[in-house]
Amino acid sequence: MLNGSPVDLPIRPDTTALDAIRNHLGLKGTKEGCAEGDCGACTVLLRRGDGPRMAANACIMTAAQLDGAELTTVEGLKTDNVLTPVQEAMASNGSSQCGFCTPGIVMALTGLLEKTSDPDEEIIHDTLAGNLCRCTGYRPIVEAAKTAAKADRPEQAAPVLPGCQPEIEFGGSVLHQPATLDEFADLRAQYPDAVILAGGTDLGVARADYHSDWDRIISTRHVRELRMIETGSDAWTFGAAVTWDEILQAVGADYPSLAVLIRRFGSTQIRAMGTVGGNIGTASPIGDGPPALIALGASITLASKARGARTLPLEDFFLDYRKTELADDEVIASVTLPRPKDGEAFRVYKLSKRYDQDISTVCGAFWVSMDDGKVAACRLAFGGMAAIPKRAKASENKLLGTSLDSGSAAEAGQALSEDFDPLSDWRGSAAYRSRSAASLLQRFARDLAGETVEVMAL
Repeated sequence: MLNGSPVDLPIRPDTTALDAIRNHLGLKGTKEGCAEGDCGACTVLLRRGDGPRMAANACIMTAAQLDGAELTTVEGLKTDNVLTPVQEAMASNGSSQCGFCTPGIVMALTGLLEKTSDPDEEIIHDTLAGNLCRCTGYRPIVEAAKTAAKADRPEQAAPVLPGCQPEIEFGGSVLHQPATLDEFADLRAQYPDAVILAGGTDLGVARADYHSDWDRIISTRHVRELRMIETGSDAWTFGAAVTWDEILQAVGADYPSLAVLIRRFGSTQIRAMGTVGGNIGTASPIGDGPPALIALGASITLASKARGARTLPLEDFFLDYRKTELADDEVIASVTLPRPKDGEAFRVYKLSKRYDQDISTVCGAFWVSMDDGKVAACRLAFGGMAAIPKRAKASENKLLGTSLDSGSAAEAGQALSEDFDPLSDWRGSAAYRSRSAASLLQRFARDLAGETVEVMAL
């Protein structure tokens, strides 16, 4: 459904949503800026089922992800040619200058106000982190959001959406949309070379450049088991297709440091689409999710049609650069994250050239369990320090039995050389990475001691 009306568009499932909107449907308000999901000029609203409309990046989304969903572009916001409160506020206070980024900002703020009727300034800035504006300096945009929040807004009733089709084929591209884990695992076994499409926030970047065609796609979005969240007394279990926005809502209060990380590595547009299974399955050595999950003791469950399910510690899933334990006929089914217990502490710190929505140079995640003022157990995990996200076990051994002060943190930092031999690249030299990782251990000790640490310095 597009802007309130059903649409049947005959295009390849691997066509980008932005291409479909602009070039096939002729709606030019949605812009292409970066084609990487960074600038937000392509922001649209997407609704699945009876949930809220969520801001998402059309440039890295594919037509395959629109089947059975409601898509709203900036052209679909006005009713009877009357501007919405967000549009009116931005038009009246100079929030739009060159105008290129304006439609995306309008869509992002509209999505915010449909979820939060009275957002504070921090939430507004978080919402705008995925939208780049090079004219206004954001102050009038933030003020426009506050003004729009005070205006009367009509309730948005969720429409009845058509069901998704199990299979779509056009132009040589085939999309499979299994409904159960068994169906998904069966398709995976039949077509081991198919593109497994979860949120698409990583795969979609290459697809936006049309470097390769996706002739066969298996979507995880409609697999019931992969969309489940089980909340137990000791742990959460997230299906592999659960989004980072949903994880943030579930664990943010219990793990505030993890919540900060999630907000930093994904804008609202990315968090609405990106999934935990996709983030792990990509197996990037600089992915931010795995180090934090490893430090927290997460486990992963893999499923196969022929061999059933198996569960292993997440740290054992990664074998080498972009190589994992996942067999050709297996899929990622779920991730289990333990709940915090008394005596435990967790922090995760990320070093990057830009604070929001940037790739890590180094990401350090630290979990300790204290007993009588001493470290009884610990897990220290890093991204960006090796070909895989991994634990620093020599450093862990240095911390065990200590009081975790600056002295023991310094010794643990020196032991990092036994765990890692980092590479140099344009993000940072090996020496910079080694010194930074050791400094993050110092920060952890000082943070737990109650010293004030300036987050923006990272």
